[in-house]
Amino acid sequence: MTQGKKKKRAANRSIMLAKKIIIKDGGTPQGIGSPSVYHAVIVIFLEFFAWGLLTAPTLVVLHETFPKHTFLMNGLIQGVKGLLSFLSAPLIGALSDVWGRKSFLLLTVFFTCAPIPLMKISPWWYFAVISVSGVFAVTFSVVFAYVADITQEHERSMAYGLVSATFAASLVTSPAIGAYLGRVYGDSLVVVLATAIALLDICFILVAVPESLPEKMRPASWGAPISWEQADPFASLKKVGQDSIVLLICITVFLSYLPEAGQYSSFFLYLRQIMKFSPESVAAFIAVLGILSIIAQTIVLSLLMRSIGNKNTILLGLGFQILQLAWYGFGSEPWMMWAAGAVAAMSSITFPAVSALVSRTADADQQGVVQGMITGIRGLCNGLGPALYGFIFYIFHVELKELPMTGTDLGTNTSPQHHFEQSLKNITTF
Repeated sequence: MTQGKKKKRAANRSIMLAKKIIIKDGGTPQGIGSPSVYHAVIVIFLEFFAWGLLTAPTLVVLHETFPKHTFLMNGLIQGVKGLLSFLSAPLIGALSDVWGRKSFLLLTVFFTCAPIPLMKISPWWYFAVISVSGVFAVTFSVVFAYVADITQEHERSMAYGLVSATFAASLVTSPAIGAYLGRVYGDSLVVVLATAIALLDICFILVAVPESLPEKMRPASWGAPISWEQADPFASLKKVGQDSIVLLICITVFLSYLPEAGQYSSFFLYLRQIMKFSPESVAAFIAVLGILSIIAQTIVLSLLMRSIGNKNTILLGLGFQILQLAWYGFGSEPWMMWAAGAVAAMSSITFPAVSALVSRTADADQQGVVQGMITGIRGLCNGLGPALYGFIFYIFHVELKELPMTGTDLGTNTSPQHHFEQSLKNITTF
């Protein structure tokens, strides 16, 4: 054997040794401390706080880009994004069951936040990238699988409630902060700040988030050989799809969330133009609803899970949902909207309770795929609801009124479009 070959083999051994020391979670460095719910909470908070800041600027850009068919185009954008999420969420969840959660957290957060800097560069590209980002805009499925890896079954509902409540908290304050900064310093600063927070989230995942999937359940590194059965996400989907309980839960999620997705796509239009809410009243409405949702998804959810059980908690949440939908529909006075909002906050217990139930029915190596199925169904509803209502608005020639043409008016933060409607929708349904 020549001296050159010996040196090459020694170098290869050194590289493999370095990989064993550095790469222990599927190809990325270990994070800070042991995996915990708090890592998941921070990831969710930063991602959606960044998007919440863009509430007012997004509305203005949407209206300026599509002045004649604002609702229709918003519906189409959300429809494409929701359909792509529906198709991709189970696959990404299944792959995370093999390769680990951290890499897919990084992937989903990066592509979900990728459109943010494009808002000021090119509005057309901004909305185009938002549409196709639905392929990876499924952070919740990976986060809930992450939480399932590190919690016991009896702890899961509380952990899911904490994640959902953090999500709501990020959207209670960020729209108002974004509107204020836009009014004082301009929308460009808001976009830069949102981009910086998104980058902070990505860096946090890279540096601080440890892998949660046990090492024995994943390859030693990205280069390690695995069987096709392990890598094939369709095999996991087929196996989970044969579980009648999981399928019934998916049907429940679809039937419960579709009307809410449509309702909240037009809710602010209803409050502003029918119920005559002032901009300040709508802002207060969202803040109060968000605070009540946080309480419901933490304290109330924990008490209900211990006292009446998982299934009955879901049934109670669905009952609150039916009541709030009917109350919003038949209410004719402003106080009725506030009362219905309190009921809507209580209905927010449904999703974390459903996630806990489906997590308990799945094996440890299928947490990603089952959470992906639930997230995918919700993504489909997020697309179908706004698309259907946007088409109805288009047919009946319903368009925005009282819309400022700049992002410097706080009133832009109270119109029924895009991420601001997402704020209320997500607060009450996550």
